[in-house]
Amino acid sequence: MSIFKLEKHSGLDFKKAVLFMIISTFSFALMNVSVKYLDRIPSFQIVFFRCLGSFLLATSYILIKGIPILGNKRKLMVLRAVIGLTAMTLYFLSLKHLPVGTAVSLRYIAPIFAAIFAIFILKEKLKNIQWLFFVVAFAGVLVLKGFDSNINTTGLSLILIASVFSGMVYVVLRKIAKSDHPAVVVNYFMFVGTVIGGLLAISVWVQPKGVEWIFLLLLGLFGFMGQLYMTRAFQIAQTNLVAPLKYIEVIFTMSIGVIWFNEVYTFYSFLGLIMIIVALVLNTMVKKD
Repeated sequence: MSIFKLEKHSGLDFKKAVLFMIISTFSFALMNVSVKYLDRIPSFQIVFFRCLGSFLLATSYILIKGIPILGNKRKLMVLRAVIGLTAMTLYFLSLKHLPVGTAVSLRYIAPIFAAIFAIFILKEKLKNIQWLFFVVAFAGVLVLKGFDSNINTTGLSLILIASVFSGMVYVVLRKIAKSDHPAVVVNYFMFVGTVIGGLLAISVWVQPKGVEWIFLLLLGLFGFMGQLYMTRAFQIAQTNLVAPLKYIEVIFTMSIGVIWFNEVYTFYSFLGLIMIIVALVLNTMVKKD
């Protein structure tokens, strides 16, 4: 009887985790298309508003919960913030050159770079089958670049470099591990992004008009909601079941991009993106076995 109850409880947890991941990925998708809509606004200015909103929300959460705001591994959290800020800025820049769904998909190759960095820095080992998945994912990138005329070389370069930096972030997070509360780690990132983004935005500032103010102010909310519900999903269900659901963000983002921005995806667009996503989902599942 107790086994039955445990299985039933696990099933309910997984259903709740799926709901949380849908909320998370939809929130991130709304953030992605908001950035795309703000094409007239300089990337540093977008970074400033994105980080400021989340910084205020995260700080409020930390204070309400009574969590030590300075944390323990401060140097590593500052390093994670600087690397993450670089990745975010490059990603926002790439959105000015690429279809939003394509940029999001290419950003998700970051775990490949993270795995490679982990071999040398964390002394982790990869299964042979994972290398095959990595080759398939990069082949998908080549399909996109070689056959899809919508793929701009500048945009592709920016998003690939952004993915390299995102891969570094994963490794630093592994070093931080559970020594600090996730909200504190995120808050360091948002604080550094607010300060640096704000300073760099001064010289290129463009006065927002009308609805642009709304989208700028919502960036932090969408980002915070995405992060919060993704964290909650990972807390209540097995990682190997939840992690592949992250790629729902690609479906949401592409759908909104087609409807809102009239973006066009060719056969080769879908072929390349499917190769990337399938390879990364399989890698996630194999890695957690």
